[in-house]
Amino acid sequence: MGFGSYDESEQREQTSEDEEDVEAVNVHENDHDGQLSFESDLSTNELVSQLDGMKDDDNDD
Repeated sequence: MGFGSYDESEQREQTSEDEEDVEAVNVHENDHDGQLSFESDLSTNELVSQLDGMKDDDNDD
């Protein structure tokens, strides 16, 4: 065999062995139903203004 060649039967066997070892991932394992709330002394406009300031700081970098 030349450089970079492989035996196709070995490749198929390796792939099927790898697939058997794979475990499925349950993306809904940690789903939670509920609510989130918080209290702030700042108004919505003040919070948006602070957010805009943070975005401007990131753009300066």
